[in-house]
Amino acid sequence: MISSEFTFIITTFRSENLIDECLKDLPEQTRKIIIENSGDINLKKRIENNYKNTECFIMTENFGYGKANNFGILKSTTDYVFIINPDTKVTNESFEQIISILKDKDFAIAAPQIIEKEKVYKQNKDNIEVKKVDHVPGMAMILNKKKFKGNYFDENIFLYLEEIDLCKRILDQGQNILEINVEVNHLGNQSHGSYDLEMEKSRNWHWMWSNFYYYKKHHNYFYSFLKTLPNFISSGSKFIYYKISNNEKKKWQYKMRFQGLLNSYMLKKSFYRPYNNKN
Repeated sequence: MISSEFTFIITTFRSENLIDECLKDLPEQTRKIIIENSGDINLKKRIENNYKNTECFIMTENFGYGKANNFGILKSTTDYVFIINPDTKVTNESFEQIISILKDKDFAIAAPQIIEKEKVYKQNKDNIEVKKVDHVPGMAMILNKKKFKGNYFDENIFLYLEEIDLCKRILDQGQNILEINVEVNHLGNQSHGSYDLEMEKSRNWHWMWSNFYYYKKHHNYFYSFLKTLPNFISSGSKFIYYKISNNEKKKWQYKMRFQGLLNSYMLKKSFYRPYNNKN
């Protein structure tokens, strides 16, 4: 296993102020594929002019996380893809450590330990070199394409739980998921730049929609309905409370959670798109 067997896949959405920090520390000799979901032509030109072995594809619409990553994976020609968020920092040194540890390991999915300012994504409490786990966070994950047979992220999921779904499916097939004892920094909630009310609406709508969809997919409708019903009742009542008390941010937060679940109960597709909807 060497660096030339890898391609970095990065999905961007309004990430023009972050992407340089992500790209500048990646190994120059390794190919990078960027899937730009906000139609920023200038970003494509700047990236391809400033960084070697880097190609940026402009999507015709906002594909979301899973579908955009699938697009990048299919454009790659290497055996391994390293999917990272634009607010994730993978240095050349940490990348070489990861490659060294994964050499000769049998895995379908592998991931480093994610470090954020206020949170550490770490299941390996014993600090051994590598450990089998049930799932890994999606902001930095390596896929061994030979293990997937072309079946990657579920494109019905626009946002949230797509990596959990992928991990469950690959685990159900008897494949290995590994957590590597190498730390990678992640800024957290900054991959799309400013975190305004529109992004807050989208986040809450999709979080609830994806929860119902995930449980329905891996269990059944009735199980998923009972699992999410407390959230549905809670979000509806809290929406009314915050509307009466004129708390604009909380009002929208719980309204979007309520609507996300309501639309999932009605078996509607995950249609909400930030900056492209009126509510």
